[in-house]
Order: sequence, then structure tokens, then C-alpha cells
Amino acid sequence: MPVILITGASSGIGAALARFYAAPGTDLVLTARDADRLEAVAAACRGTGAGVRTHRVDVRARGPVGDWLRSLDGETPLDLVIVNAAVNGGHPEGGLETEATAFETADINLGGALNVLLPVVTLMSGRGRGQIALVSSLAAYAPLPDAPAYSGAKAALLAHGLALRAKLKPLGVRLSVVTPGYVKTPMGGVIKGWRPLEMSADEAARRIARGLAHDRDVIAFPWLLAALARGALLVPESVRGLALYGFRFRNRPRR
Repeated sequence: MPVILITGASSGIGAALARFYAAPGTDLVLTARDADRLEAVAAACRGTGAGVRTHRVDVRARGPVGDWLRSLDGETPLDLVIVNAAVNGGHPEGGLETEATAFETADINLGGALNVLLPVVTLMSGRGRGQIALVSSLAAYAPLPDAPAYSGAKAALLAHGLALRAKLKPLGVRLSVVTPGYVKTPMGGVIKGWRPLEMSADEAARRIARGLAHDRDVIAFPWLLAALARGALLVPESVRGLALYGFRFRNRPRR
């Protein structure tokens, strides 16, 4: 029975991945901060025959997260870990990002990801098997002026993941970095702005799962937006600035 851990599983891509992998003979471990939404996702997955465990966790809590992962893996060794928990960041009105927002974004999107990743790396490399997915963003290639901390954290996650992949491969551990474009999620839904080639979370989950099955180093989609993003830093700043002008955003007021 494969054991799959997904962080940030209460909504969006994380919830879609949980539903995708939910099947008889699969043991899902789902984590998030919102217990009610997490349990709703878990119930849907149990309805398709999967075994599901939930754990409410704030990935910023390095010690408790590491202790829990080691205990969990000791009971049922993890086969696949999808490091997905994240927040948007940025200024709500498109202004200069505040220190508080920037640090919170970095703490969750990068620090929180490493708090999950690094203990799992130690556990999997020790037994010589396992697979890890780090969910980054196309903003890692084409940084968004309205979300510098988000873009920076996702870029760091991409670089860290690709470097680590090369070290883990000889040890029997596979690692992929996922760089999605625009996906219809509650997190993305609070942003006003141009969202070209946006796709559903379920479609994103299918593409991620397909990429993991083929052990791709980077799972980037949609391909056209990914190609443009990857080439962004190769063009002059004036051209890049014009191209990114349309990607300005403002957060919609939360209700």
C-alpha cells in the first residue's frame, strides 16, 4: 500500500492531488492548517476507498513538524511526499510589499517547505527509496513585481530542489520540482489581474501526477506560458517589464 503525504491539502492543488491519488489500496496523509476544510477533503477521499489520515500542522513549526514526520515515517514509511503548502503574499492593493507580509510569505513558502523536505530527505535517503515533489511556480522564472517575496521563495525552492535532485538520484530517491502557471484555486481566486491559460486544479493534479510518474526534473505547465517564463530573464529588462505589466494584480477583499 503506497503511503502519500500531501501538505496544504485542504484546498486547491493539494486537495485535487489528494482526490487524484485517492483509491483503494492507497494510504493518504493529508495536512493543512484549516481542520474543517481538511476533514472535508479527507471525507471525499475516504469515499473513493482510500485510507486517509489527517494532521493539522503549521509548517513553520520546524521542531514539531520534524518530530511528527519521523514518528509518522517510523510507523508507515512514506513513498511519496508532495510539499505543497503555500500562501500568495504581495500587497493587497498592489503597493510595496510590507515587511510583515514578506517574512510570512517566505517563512511559509520556503522555510515551511524546507521544514518538511529536509527531514523527509534524511528518512528516504537512509533507506534508499522514495519520491518527493516540491510545488514551486512559474514565478520562479519570471518574478512578479507585485509578489516579490512569493517569487523569491518559489525561485529558491526551484534552485534548492534541482540541486538536491542531483544529490539524491544516486541514493535511490527521486525529486521533482513543479512549476505551475495559473490554476483556479481559492488562493488564486483572491487575485485580480490577467490569468492567461488558467486551468482547473484537477487538470493541474493530473499533469503533476503524470510528470511524477515519468520522474521529470521540472514539471512545468502550461507549456506555452512555461516557455515564455523560462525565457524571461534572457531578454532586456525593458522588454521584460512590458511583458510583465499585464500580470499586475490586486487582492480582492476577503469576505
